[in-house]
Amino acid sequence: MQVEIRDYDLTPDRACVLLAKLTAILGNCHAELTDAEIAFNEVLLTHLDSEEAANRAKIRAETTPEYRRKREASDTAKLVIALTQSLKTIIRHQGEEMRLSR
Repeated sequence: MQVEIRDYDLTPDRACVLLAKLTAILGNCHAELTDAEIAFNEVLLTHLDSEEAANRAKIRAETTPEYRRKREASDTAKLVIALTQSLKTIIRHQGEEMRLSR
């Protein structure tokens, strides 16, 4: 979808279809982000319990697969939000062009 939005001139119908799909995907992203944050917080808590300094514990926790999962989920959600905003802009501009051409 990202490539299609970036590289092709979308029809209003196709833009609406992509927007609906991305909106649904955003819900999945938020669910994954919640699960990933919980898993990371458990790892962070373990490191906080075993370290003297909180900053060292945080750094150690940020080297784990749980942190990577959390970052990927967060980055994906941000990308989906940006893509939906782009599609909304495309749809709005296309609607404006149609209105003006009448």
